Amino acid sequence: MTASNIRSYYRFFGARHSILQLGHLVDFEVEGEDGRFMPRLRSLSHMGFPWIFDKNKLLVWHNFIKKFEPHLKDTQELESFYFDLLLYAAKRWDKQNPKRLVCECYITLLSHEGRLYPEENCFICEQKIEEDIALMQGFRPAHPSCIYSPSLPSKKIFDFFASKKSTFLEDDEVEYLFSVVMKGL
Repeated sequence: MTASNIRSYYRFFGARHSILQLGHLVDFEVEGEDGRFMPRLRSLSHMGFPWIFDKNKLLVWHNFIKKFEPHLKDTQELESFYFDLLLYAAKRWDKQNPKRLVCECYITLLSHEGRLYPEENCFICEQKIEEDIALMQGFRPAHPSCIYSPSLPSKKIFDFFASKKSTFLEDDEVEYLFSVVMKGL
Protein backbone atom coordinates (compact mmCIF):
# COMPACT_ATOMS: atom_id res chain seq x y z
CA MET A 1 0.00 0.00 0.00
CA THR A 2 1.23 3.45 -0.84
CA ALA A 3 -0.37 6.76 0.10
CA SER A 4 -2.72 6.60 -2.89
CA ASN A 5 -3.10 3.00 -4.05
CA ILE A 6 -2.70 -0.70 -3.42
CA ARG A 7 -0.72 -2.73 -5.89
CA SER A 8 0.67 -6.24 -6.10
CA TYR A 9 4.34 -6.67 -6.83
CA TYR A 10 6.46 -9.77 -6.90
CA ARG A 11 9.77 -10.45 -5.26
CA PHE A 12 11.31 -13.88 -5.14
CA PHE A 13 12.86 -14.36 -1.75
CA GLY A 14 15.64 -16.36 -0.27
CA ALA A 15 16.92 -16.39 3.29
CA ARG A 16 18.65 -13.06 2.69
CA HIS A 17 15.49 -11.03 2.10
CA SER A 18 13.71 -11.02 5.42
CA ILE A 19 12.92 -7.28 5.58
CA LEU A 20 9.74 -7.54 3.53
CA GLN A 21 7.30 -8.69 6.17
CA LEU A 22 3.77 -7.79 7.08
CA GLY A 23 3.49 -4.23 8.38
CA HIS A 24 6.99 -3.03 7.57
CA LEU A 25 7.49 0.35 5.95
CA VAL A 26 9.77 -0.08 2.95
CA ASP A 27 11.15 2.05 0.16
CA PHE A 28 11.45 0.38 -3.23
CA GLU A 29 11.66 0.75 -6.97
CA VAL A 30 9.38 -1.07 -9.38
CA GLU A 31 10.65 -2.85 -12.45
CA GLY A 32 8.42 -4.16 -15.24
CA GLU A 33 5.29 -2.05 -14.85
CA ASP A 34 5.16 -1.53 -18.61
CA GLY A 35 2.97 -4.61 -18.99
CA ARG A 36 5.51 -6.98 -20.51
CA PHE A 37 6.02 -9.06 -17.37
CA MET A 38 5.08 -9.26 -13.70
CA PRO A 39 6.04 -6.04 -11.90
CA ARG A 40 8.90 -6.69 -9.48
CA LEU A 41 10.41 -4.89 -6.52
CA ARG A 42 14.00 -3.73 -6.73
CA SER A 43 16.28 -1.72 -4.39
CA LEU A 44 14.22 -2.66 -1.38
CA SER A 45 15.15 -0.95 1.91
CA HIS A 46 13.47 -1.16 5.30
CA MET A 47 12.55 2.04 7.15
CA GLY A 48 12.31 0.90 10.75
CA PHE A 49 10.79 2.20 13.94
CA PRO A 50 12.26 2.01 17.47
CA TRP A 51 9.64 -0.52 18.65
CA ILE A 52 10.34 -3.07 15.89
CA PHE A 53 12.45 -5.28 18.20
CA ASP A 54 9.87 -5.37 21.00
CA LYS A 55 8.13 -8.70 20.32
CA ASN A 56 4.93 -7.80 22.18
CA LYS A 57 4.46 -4.52 20.33
CA LEU A 58 5.37 -6.13 17.02
CA LEU A 59 2.78 -8.89 17.56
CA VAL A 60 0.02 -6.35 18.27
CA TRP A 61 1.13 -4.38 15.19
CA HIS A 62 0.97 -7.46 12.94
CA ASN A 63 -2.48 -8.38 14.27
CA PHE A 64 -3.69 -4.82 13.59
CA ILE A 65 -2.20 -4.69 10.08
CA LYS A 66 -3.70 -8.07 9.16
CA LYS A 67 -7.17 -6.59 9.61
CA PHE A 68 -6.59 -4.13 6.74
CA GLU A 69 -6.12 -6.78 4.04
CA PRO A 70 -9.71 -8.08 4.06
CA HIS A 71 -11.04 -4.56 4.70
CA LEU A 72 -9.32 -3.09 1.64
CA LYS A 73 -9.72 -6.21 -0.52
CA ASP A 74 -10.37 -5.48 -4.20
CA THR A 75 -9.37 -1.83 -3.72
CA GLN A 76 -6.75 -0.42 -6.03
CA GLU A 77 -6.96 3.30 -5.47
CA LEU A 78 -7.65 4.85 -2.10
CA GLU A 79 -7.35 8.14 -0.35
CA SER A 80 -4.24 8.85 1.71
CA PHE A 81 -6.26 8.58 4.95
CA TYR A 82 -5.41 4.87 5.42
CA PHE A 83 -1.69 5.32 4.82
CA ASP A 84 -1.59 8.40 7.05
CA LEU A 85 -3.50 6.59 9.81
CA LEU A 86 -1.05 3.67 9.78
CA LEU A 87 1.97 5.97 9.65
CA TYR A 88 0.59 8.00 12.57
CA ALA A 89 0.09 4.79 14.57
CA ALA A 90 3.56 3.48 13.73
CA LYS A 91 5.20 6.72 14.87
CA ARG A 92 3.35 6.66 18.22
CA TRP A 93 3.55 2.89 18.80
CA ASP A 94 6.47 3.08 21.26
CA LYS A 95 5.12 6.17 23.09
CA GLN A 96 1.61 4.91 23.81
CA ASN A 97 -0.03 1.64 24.79
CA PRO A 98 -0.47 -0.11 21.41
CA LYS A 99 -3.90 -1.51 22.28
CA ARG A 100 -5.16 1.96 23.15
CA LEU A 101 -3.72 3.26 19.91
CA VAL A 102 -5.44 0.48 17.93
CA CYS A 103 -8.79 1.42 19.52
CA GLU A 104 -8.27 5.11 18.79
CA CYS A 105 -7.26 4.42 15.18
CA TYR A 106 -10.23 2.12 14.72
CA ILE A 107 -12.75 4.67 16.00
CA THR A 108 -11.12 7.27 13.71
CA LEU A 109 -11.44 4.85 10.77
CA LEU A 110 -15.10 4.14 11.54
CA SER A 111 -15.83 7.86 11.79
CA HIS A 112 -14.01 8.58 8.52
CA GLU A 113 -15.91 5.85 6.68
CA GLY A 114 -19.25 6.95 8.17
CA ARG A 115 -19.72 3.61 9.96
CA LEU A 116 -19.66 4.91 13.55
CA TYR A 117 -22.91 4.25 15.41
CA PRO A 118 -23.04 6.87 18.19
CA GLU A 119 -26.75 6.17 18.71
CA GLU A 120 -27.90 5.25 22.19
CA ASN A 121 -30.18 2.47 20.90
CA CYS A 122 -29.35 -1.22 20.83
CA PHE A 123 -28.40 -2.48 17.38
CA ILE A 124 -30.34 -5.73 18.03
CA CYS A 125 -33.57 -4.78 19.82
CA GLU A 126 -33.53 -1.03 19.03
CA GLN A 127 -34.37 -0.13 22.65
CA LYS A 128 -32.52 2.67 24.47
CA ILE A 129 -29.25 1.67 26.17
CA GLU A 130 -29.21 2.85 29.75
CA GLU A 131 -26.19 2.31 32.03
CA ASP A 132 -24.43 -0.74 30.58
CA ILE A 133 -23.40 -1.30 27.00
CA ALA A 134 -21.81 -4.09 25.00
CA LEU A 135 -20.24 -3.67 21.59
CA MET A 136 -20.49 -5.79 18.48
CA GLN A 137 -18.06 -5.83 15.57
CA GLY A 138 -17.76 -2.32 14.17
CA PHE A 139 -18.38 -0.87 17.66
CA ARG A 140 -22.13 -1.25 17.17
CA PRO A 141 -23.82 -0.66 20.54
CA ALA A 142 -26.03 -3.34 22.07
CA HIS A 143 -27.45 -4.44 25.39
CA PRO A 144 -25.16 -6.95 27.11
CA SER A 145 -28.14 -9.33 27.37
CA CYS A 146 -28.88 -9.06 23.63
CA ILE A 147 -25.46 -10.31 22.55
CA TYR A 148 -24.47 -12.23 25.70
CA SER A 149 -21.37 -10.14 26.23
CA PRO A 150 -19.65 -8.44 29.17
CA SER A 151 -20.77 -4.88 29.82
CA LEU A 152 -19.06 -1.52 29.98
CA PRO A 153 -20.30 1.80 31.38
CA SER A 154 -22.24 3.39 28.52
CA LYS A 155 -21.24 6.96 29.43
CA LYS A 156 -17.54 6.13 29.04
CA ILE A 157 -18.12 4.44 25.69
CA PHE A 158 -20.21 7.29 24.28
CA ASP A 159 -17.53 9.74 25.50
CA PHE A 160 -14.95 7.61 23.70
CA PHE A 161 -17.08 7.74 20.54
CA ALA A 162 -17.21 11.54 20.77
CA SER A 163 -13.59 12.27 21.73
CA LYS A 164 -11.86 9.33 19.96
CA LYS A 165 -9.41 9.25 22.91
CA SER A 166 -8.98 6.34 25.31
CA THR A 167 -7.24 8.22 28.13
CA PHE A 168 -10.22 8.02 30.48
CA LEU A 169 -10.81 4.28 29.92
CA GLU A 170 -9.51 1.61 32.29
CA ASP A 171 -7.10 -1.04 30.98
CA ASP A 172 -9.73 -3.81 31.15
CA GLU A 173 -12.12 -1.63 29.14
CA VAL A 174 -9.43 -1.02 26.52
CA GLU A 175 -8.77 -4.77 26.44
CA TYR A 176 -12.48 -5.35 25.71
CA LEU A 177 -12.48 -2.73 22.93
CA PHE A 178 -9.31 -4.22 21.48
CA SER A 179 -10.95 -7.67 21.35
CA VAL A 180 -13.86 -6.13 19.42
CA VAL A 181 -11.42 -4.55 16.92
CA MET A 182 -9.68 -7.91 16.43
CA LYS A 183 -12.96 -9.36 15.16
CA GLY A 184 -12.42 -7.34 11.99
CA LEU A 185 -12.54 -3.84 10.58
